[in-house]
Amino acid sequence: MWGKSTAAVFLGMPLAVLVTGVAALLSSDQVTTTLPWLLVFFLVWIVAMTCAFLFKTGARAWLWMGGLTLAGYTALHFLKASGLLRVGA
Repeated sequence: MWGKSTAAVFLGMPLAVLVTGVAALLSSDQVTTTLPWLLVFFLVWIVAMTCAFLFKTGARAWLWMGGLTLAGYTALHFLKASGLLRVGA
């Protein structure tokens, strides 16, 4: 239980930030959609933390959630570095 709980606490927020951040960046009008995405963030965070308890063991929760977090932020970094995703424009 401790493994799942710590995975939920430490990996739930970065996954929620990644999902809502990418969704907000891909929206057409960032000025009017930023606040709604910030409000949706809390729901996504709760879902991400809840998903940690769906895994059979704490190690699987850490591996899957950590892998998704690492892969997501790596993809975001390469999208920004290649110029395909422009932040602040």
